[in-house]
Amino acid sequence: MRKRKGAGRPTIADVADKAGVSTITVSRALRDPSKVSDHLRRKINNAVRKLNYVPHSHASALASTRSNIVGVIVPSLTNNVFADTLRAIYDDLEQGPFQVQLGNSRYVAADEERLIRTFLGQGPSAMIVAGNDQTDTARELLQNAGCPVVQVMDIGDDPIDMMVGFSHFEGGRAAGRHLVQKGYKRIGFLGARMDPRSHRRLEGFKDALQSGGRYDPDLIMTTTISSSVSLGAELIGQLMARRSDLDAVFCNNDDMALGALFGCQKAGISVPDQMGIIGFNDLEMMAASHPSLTSIRTDRYAIGKRAVEMIKAELDGETPEQKIVDLGFELQQRESTSRAK
Repeated sequence: MRKRKGAGRPTIADVADKAGVSTITVSRALRDPSKVSDHLRRKINNAVRKLNYVPHSHASALASTRSNIVGVIVPSLTNNVFADTLRAIYDDLEQGPFQVQLGNSRYVAADEERLIRTFLGQGPSAMIVAGNDQTDTARELLQNAGCPVVQVMDIGDDPIDMMVGFSHFEGGRAAGRHLVQKGYKRIGFLGARMDPRSHRRLEGFKDALQSGGRYDPDLIMTTTISSSVSLGAELIGQLMARRSDLDAVFCNNDDMALGALFGCQKAGISVPDQMGIIGFNDLEMMAASHPSLTSIRTDRYAIGKRAVEMIKAELDGETPEQKIVDLGFELQQRESTSRAK
């Protein structure tokens, strides 16, 4: 059996070598599994999994041919945070030769892997994926994709190819530091659907509170349930019932923060005098609420725009000045934390 080279996308010949069969048999099994025995099908499927082989849906075309597709995978199509980034991607690509192919992983790692395999089978010109917490299998697939890959909405030290976003840890730390500086004493956290980005916000928040001598683990309340305004109202009620001395909360997103405000208003708790509230992302409703809500502003549209610029530059043969682009964030202070110390 020949040794497969370490670099590059696995080929059908690699699968054949791994399974100990001919390339014709592999091709037949992939096109129509009923044409091979159960024993051979299991051997071939096992080889496909181990090699992370992605069958090309246009295998009859020249191997160098690539489609005009830019594959985009996000974990939610209902979350307004991703809507801004998607709008930027479409705005920047709609006038050119590229077409966006959109996938929703629904925060499920296996679904993200499946979508990556499907998109790579189309021979995309580029891939954009949300976050930097892909599984080892997903990372290997994208590393062997043979096209530009941009991870968005987050930053880290180990990009698959390129990365553009901001530090969720630093954003959470800024929120915690702000509440400490405003004089709040018993500061809690409300978090829903605690994905990796929300966990990093929480860790940054805890770091700030520990530094300020305010951290109390009993004031941390999280759930795996999807975030919503009604859930924010429910959780603030539960946390106030558990700890009547609570006087501020950092919410892992703006939906939760708006719900916390409604929950306080229903309970007759004055914001910001009796309760400070801060959210994350700074959606439009934060400035429109009464009182207006403090939030960590992130420029999701700029993230999508920069991702497309990085892809176009790499496709044009240019070397990006930065492989990791931190667009930062801004703490937008409003009435919900504007009390005197």
